[in-house]
Amino acid sequence: MGAFDESKTKMNILIKNRNILQTTYIPDQLPHRENEVKNIVEIITPSLYKHKPSNILITGKTGTGKTAVLNYIGKELKKEDPSEENCSFLYVNCEIVDNPYGMLFNISNQIIKDQSNKIPFTGWSLDRVYDTLINSIDKENKIFIIVLDEIDRILQKNGDDIFYFLTTMNEKLKNSKVSIIGVTNNTKFTELLTSKIRSRLGEEKVVFPPYNPEQLQDILRKRAELAFEPGVVEEGVIPYCAAVSAQDSGDARKALDLLRVSAEKAERRGDSIVTEAHVKEAINAIEKDTVQEVIRTLPSQSKIILRSIIENHEKKDTSVITGDVYSLYKEICKGLNISPKSEKRVADLISELDMLGIIHARVKSFGRQGRTREIELNINKDIIEFVMKDELFEPLSKYKPPKQTKLL
Repeated sequence: MGAFDESKTKMNILIKNRNILQTTYIPDQLPHRENEVKNIVEIITPSLYKHKPSNILITGKTGTGKTAVLNYIGKELKKEDPSEENCSFLYVNCEIVDNPYGMLFNISNQIIKDQSNKIPFTGWSLDRVYDTLINSIDKENKIFIIVLDEIDRILQKNGDDIFYFLTTMNEKLKNSKVSIIGVTNNTKFTELLTSKIRSRLGEEKVVFPPYNPEQLQDILRKRAELAFEPGVVEEGVIPYCAAVSAQDSGDARKALDLLRVSAEKAERRGDSIVTEAHVKEAINAIEKDTVQEVIRTLPSQSKIILRSIIENHEKKDTSVITGDVYSLYKEICKGLNISPKSEKRVADLISELDMLGIIHARVKSFGRQGRTREIELNINKDIIEFVMKDELFEPLSKYKPPKQTKLL
């Protein structure tokens, strides 16, 4: 018997077109983003006549349709100028390409068609890459619209020097011109820029508001009509998915993921329809993945503090207080050969873990003797095991702590 035989026998295929439920799918129409599309189209229309449009800064929380709108506009622009004689639309994801060399390399190699002239992945100076990019752009004699999605990621790692290079590029160009569209989830992004870059990058601003529950239902229904046969999705499923996602900043990506995972849960069970029970099951699965991702991306110091809290809970029947956490935290740092932070800084990081919902820390007063915080864990056994297996803690397997302190 093959490994897949039992699963194949039990599985009932309910999703007729899985691509429709992916967040990367770009529909022919974008419900409830007509105004944003119209606004951006009006700004960049001059590019069709070889006139440089203003730079645009687009802000809005995750799942508000920013990337979908820009991909849609890119497709529509190509329809207007199929040979790209007047303008080209380039897209760069700064979450993946998160350094200046990588960004210039990526942009250049979308423009340079001749394989023998392409810029190498590494090895050139930044100035050489930049000069090559300028020359490549100018040879084309047209407008380039460069979309920098998740633009805040490159700022966090490298500062805003790269934006100066890109926004002053037109001063070196004679035949072509460049327009930058920056996209960010961080509504305070401009506050992180120097005043000169801020004025250059944000000549026009477009804000994407969160979707409300009714709009999310509308988006899900249109996708469901394409993705499922009639009657496969129970009546209350779409309102349920929309309501849950509306509570989380009106995130359409979360709503789509929830509908897709709910349907996949039903398929694996061999059920004939997707129900609210499947949605509840999907919520638990997605929340687990979300918490793991939050913990995976925590700074090392925060992970060490969290491990100290976990170990204190394992060995104490009474409540865990900040003093207990700090003592064990210092011991773990010693085992990892990492310099410990001050008690005040650790207290701040405990507060951050509290804000993330990973722990719950409440203040306990001792009158004149001062006060401390009692700390409880807000994560289940699976997440605790995930923390303990983090590769950061591998050196502890060779470390021998004092007998009174349990580390492993």
